[in-house]
Amino acid sequence: MTLRFHSSRLSPHLKKIKKQLKKKRVQTITEDSLKIEEQNLIEKIRTETIKRNRNNITRTEAYFHFYQQFPEIHWAFLGHMVSRNGGWNMTDLKGELLTKLLPKKERENFFSFLERGNWLIFQDVYPQMLLYKESIKRQMNLFYLLPIFGVSKFMKVVWDYYMEEKEDYLLAFALVVNEQSYLENRVIQNSFYKKNVLESIEFKLQELLSLNQILFPYKSNRKTMLMGQTINHFASLHERILLGKRLYHLLFDSELYPAFFKWALQQPHTGSRKDFWPQLFNNVNESIPGKLYKRRIKNCSLKSGSHRIFSPPLQFAWKDVHHDPAEKGDWYKDWRVVHYLEKYNEKVNGDIKNDYCETLEKIELSLVAKETFF
Repeated sequence: MTLRFHSSRLSPHLKKIKKQLKKKRVQTITEDSLKIEEQNLIEKIRTETIKRNRNNITRTEAYFHFYQQFPEIHWAFLGHMVSRNGGWNMTDLKGELLTKLLPKKERENFFSFLERGNWLIFQDVYPQMLLYKESIKRQMNLFYLLPIFGVSKFMKVVWDYYMEEKEDYLLAFALVVNEQSYLENRVIQNSFYKKNVLESIEFKLQELLSLNQILFPYKSNRKTMLMGQTINHFASLHERILLGKRLYHLLFDSELYPAFFKWALQQPHTGSRKDFWPQLFNNVNESIPGKLYKRRIKNCSLKSGSHRIFSPPLQFAWKDVHHDPAEKGDWYKDWRVVHYLEKYNEKVNGDIKNDYCETLEKIELSLVAKETFF
């Protein structure tokens, strides 16, 4: 795990969290020692998590449904919007462009990488959300049950703090740190994914997959607008955490948030990029089979007379995946990780529409070159 901690002084509220994190003793808890009522709650949460963790569509919907019930849990909306991007990246691998550029095995490996990460995050964070829901319902802190679900000590401390202080941004940052740290050894440092995805030539040419661009769509005067962020070092845990903080600030910008939320409310997630840009993408393949590809996109618009780019819905692109259980172990080792919970005061520039359009044009150029010379 590669983290770069700041040496600045901690604010008073983070000192409280630091104090709890530095306590060596970790309270052990087993299901057998719990009351029947508690055991029933645990089983209920496990069942609901499995039900919602079927695929990217069900996960993404679950995040948004929870956020509508509990809008104070900001991460749920951030998780929803980022999960939409995960779905778009998955269907890109079965879309019109990448099926012509990448071998089948490479595309399957990339999907496995994306799906495993999406699945792992959900099975870790959704039980936390459901425990919060029950805590509010019963008017008591139920986060002593977190260890039963394999959730990090770090989040136990933060949730306990949140239940008293209700600092929404701090909880959101903590969940960003937790989920990215949780993925680090299980996916990013996983030997299979390192060899077959992260170190592959295709991944280093990230523009082919748009994996380095997270898009937040919205409508303005009936036009599709895109805001977002680009990450250039996806394999860096430190960079992914900072990306999450920037995305949070962008999503909850006082001026933009209403438009983002309205778009998410009105547009169901299908996994097709038609969801946000029907002028460029279609979930039906309009192209003529066997015909050489011609460039269609210029300056974020479709050239006159051109077919839209095929971007299939997820349900038709990939089958549901049966996952092995999550690897055990707590990522938390160093209290200095609390520095990541400090407020992010820098202004975030979210202009990304032109960058994304340039990405599409680069992919088209690569495809035309491949068909011409190979």
